[in-house]
Amino acid sequence: MHFTKMQGIGNDYVYVNCFTEEVPDPEGTAKKISDRHFGIGSDGLILIKPSDTADFEMDMYNADGTRGKMCGNGIRCVGKYVYDHGLTDKKELNIATGSGNRRLVLETADGKCLGARVDMGAPILKPSGIPALYEGVSAVGVPFQAGGKDYRITCVSMGNPHCVTFLDEDVRDFPLEKIGPLFENSPVFPDRVNAEFATVLDRHSIRMRVWERGSGETYACGTGACATGTAAILNGLCESPVTLHLLGGDLLIEWDGRNGSVFMTGPAEEVFEGEINV
Repeated sequence: MHFTKMQGIGNDYVYVNCFTEEVPDPEGTAKKISDRHFGIGSDGLILIKPSDTADFEMDMYNADGTRGKMCGNGIRCVGKYVYDHGLTDKKELNIATGSGNRRLVLETADGKCLGARVDMGAPILKPSGIPALYEGVSAVGVPFQAGGKDYRITCVSMGNPHCVTFLDEDVRDFPLEKIGPLFENSPVFPDRVNAEFATVLDRHSIRMRVWERGSGETYACGTGACATGTAAILNGLCESPVTLHLLGGDLLIEWDGRNGSVFMTGPAEEVFEGEINV
């Protein structure tokens, strides 16, 4: 199987061009190639496919083989792949995902895509749509307990479920490896959850870390950055635009604070190409 390793601020996936390749067992393939000791090493697998409703389809799988609906960093890399590899000459693309079609505006220079601004769609705030087992029209600043400690979380779906916790302490010192799995697997979240922990730096910037369901801590999460920026605005902690400082780099998040789309802007890079027996 021919593959391309790509990353968006450290959130790395293995990409396969399914116009020319077949992947009969994507779940098993994702687990195999994602292993950083015995495989290629990645946060998961993304298949680039033809689409009847968009320019291309992004079909993604987490490192544990579970299927994901949307990946903000991954979709920018899809845009870069199809542009750089000559599958399109468009600079505005519609990409089909498990959570609907998403529109990208590519940033290009010298015939290469450097990154993209992505219309990530409107955030889902109703708990039943996330899903999260809270009552009401939203779950903003609601109580949550993990590891015998009380937290306040804000639940947001950006096509996949997120819960965001704002910390008084520096998030760099937070015991994410211990607390992250407790959030991910809490019975409050029937489909598990991506957990973001964040420290607000000022009205337009946040430092955050993310524990992704099925992958553990990753260097970045595009939908998680969108959820965190949205949650900060909902809680009155920040105003748009918000720069999210993640382990792998920065993402710019814009939202009108009402019911419009969240926009995410960030880079995309190709790391290497190769072949692997799967």
